[in-house]
Amino acid sequence: MSDQKLKELLGSLQKTLENTDKVDSETLQLVRELDEDINRLLDPESPENDQDSVIERAQEVETQFAIKHPTAERFLREIIDALSKVGI
Repeated sequence: MSDQKLKELLGSLQKTLENTDKVDSETLQLVRELDEDINRLLDPESPENDQDSVIERAQEVETQFAIKHPTAERFLREIIDALSKVGI
């Protein structure tokens, strides 16, 4: 899976959450932070490259979404899968 596809998945996740009435601001902030972390990892010029913590964070967010936001959880599963396929 390409970096571009991963970025599209992140965008879809954010859009899905922003269009859901029952999403609190803390959840949206977690997703924004995850998005920033992943984009930093994808940037070849980024000096910091903490891959394990980003995947762990994505998995934590996925666990939180499993009950509250099943549609968003699907995007997170795809993002985690995409991270592993691009070598992160």
